[in-house]
Amino acid sequence: MTDNIAAGSPVSDAPSSTDGYVGDPAVRAEWDNRYADRQQLWSGEPNGALVAEVAGLTSGRVLDVGCGEGADAVWLARSGWDVTGLEVSGVALERAAGHARDAGVAVRWVHAALTEAALPPASFDLVSAQYPALLRTPDATAERALLAAVAPGGVLLFVHHAGMDSQQAHEGGFDPADYVWPSTVSALFNDDWEVEVDEQRPRVAPDGGAGAHHTDDLVLRARRLR
Repeated sequence: MTDNIAAGSPVSDAPSSTDGYVGDPAVRAEWDNRYADRQQLWSGEPNGALVAEVAGLTSGRVLDVGCGEGADAVWLARSGWDVTGLEVSGVALERAAGHARDAGVAVRWVHAALTEAALPPASFDLVSAQYPALLRTPDATAERALLAAVAPGGVLLFVHHAGMDSQQAHEGGFDPADYVWPSTVSALFNDDWEVEVDEQRPRVAPDGGAGAHHTDDLVLRARRLR
């Protein structure tokens, strides 16, 4: 697929390191470096919470926020979804596009930050954010972007590592207060939203890959009523 759904960000089945990335260059560089340090950063398998929560949904258009190396996007496409994968790292997108080609599935790839991508509003039947590193702002830009992308009748699925949101700032610079968590998303719900799942549960973790040491998930699934 080559149709451009993000202004300024070419979308194709083969993203390049010179494409029109939209977002903070420092964030892109940070994540490119993380991916470049390892031949494969994640397990290559879809996230367990995604598989469990999507089981009862009718396939439609899905936005995979922070799609990484594409395991969730490829699994969704194989399951009949029309997939758009959004990612800040060009290194990750190159790998994701390769995995999609190998699997014989079509995925739209958008090289942009969530808050900068010109995504069509209220147009996705599912917006999936699996352990995203979304920075908080005073006006909740990232949270509002997630909600705005969901179509009426559609579902927002936001999953993160349990316990991290309550940790103290680390000497290495990681401060949980700087990031978006399920609680900061749900705080914005109004009568247009119905919470279907909001719980902590044991994580069904794929073998290998970064983050495999986390044992529990925070799972938020909400449906946009109108």
